[in-house]
Formats: sequence, C-alpha cells, structure tokens
Amino acid sequence: MLSAPCRVMPASGVLYLHGFNSGADSPKAVWVREACAHLGLPCVTPQLPHRPAEALAMAESRLGELGPAPLLAGSSMGGFLATCLAERHGLRAALINPAVAPARLVVDWVDEVFVNDYSGERFTVSEAHLAELAALTPERVTAPARYLLLLGCDDEVLDPADAFALYHGARTLLHPKADHGFAVLARHLPALLAHGGHALPPAWQARPNKEPDDP
Repeated sequence: MLSAPCRVMPASGVLYLHGFNSGADSPKAVWVREACAHLGLPCVTPQLPHRPAEALAMAESRLGELGPAPLLAGSSMGGFLATCLAERHGLRAALINPAVAPARLVVDWVDEVFVNDYSGERFTVSEAHLAELAALTPERVTAPARYLLLLGCDDEVLDPADAFALYHGARTLLHPKADHGFAVLARHLPALLAHGGHALPPAWQARPNKEPDDP
C-alpha cells in the first residue's frame, strides 16, 4: 500500500512514453489517455522513433503542449526516457517497470530485426542504439521524491531490485503478480495521477482492453 502522496500543485498535463517497439495506441497508452480525458487533463502519447536520441528529442519537444508542470509517465524504455526528462527539467515522473540500464538490456538485440506492430516500421538494432543509450543514461537520480515506481514482482525482462536501487527513496507500488507488461495498470491509474496531484473518482473504470504484452 502506498503512503499518502505529498501535497503538490496539480500537474498541468501528462506525457506518457511507451516502451521499446511499442506504440502510442498500446493498451497502457490508451488507458492513460482515457483517464486524463475523464479529468479534462491534457495528455500526449507520442509514437516514438526507435533510436533513443531521436525518441528523447521528440518527447522533449511535446512538453510545451502540456503547460508549465507536466507529469511524465513511461513504461520500460519509456520509463528510462521519462527519467531523462525528469532529471533535465525537474519534473515529477511515474515509471512502470523502468529500464534502469537500457544499454545492458539491448545489447543482446544488436543486429536483430524488429517490426513495430503499431507503426509498421521495420528496423535493426545497431551499435548506435547502445552508444546513444549509454550517453543518455544518468549516473544517479537527484531527487527520488519526484518519482513513483510501479513495479511487477514477476517482471520477466527486468529485475525490480535494479529500480529499487537507482530510485532509492521513491514512493513505490509493488504488484506481486504483475509481469513486464503490467497489465494491471488500469487499476493503479488513480495512484499514478495522484502523483501528479489529480484524483480520479472512485467510480472511474478503464474500458476493457486486450491484456497488453507491450513494454
């Protein structure tokens, strides 16, 4: 159970960043948009390029659409990018199974060909991906209180202990049976938005959706 969130000025919008080879219309992105629409809160969920530096630049370029103090949210690689932006701009962020050392994660995928089911883009992971991820990775998190972690104990891709270590001191919601896809996100959106100073009404429910296997 989470402790009560700190009293904060309500976020002026939400920027949700999807994970590696996922998309703007993935189930988690759709749920975040629906919850924000219910609150009348601006929300942007961009379709990110596969190259990390380009993805970060695109995400950063959308911040201006969301007012002076947006809440960042991201899943897996999107959680990594959200961290980069939170550290750069001093923003709050809610991270779902974030990639802590993404270059280490991607190294086994070099020369592998991927097709993005949401954009139709076909691409190959290269050494350039690793170099960009290594260059972007922050050495430490400067203000853990800005972060909310949503972690699945059954994450088959990432070790939750790595997130605990990097974001030591962050408020954390640990779900005992959730895997990397974190299909339980809809029920935890009230906590995610509370981190941005907004309250979803108890009666709010996300529309049924196919269980996400996206990161």
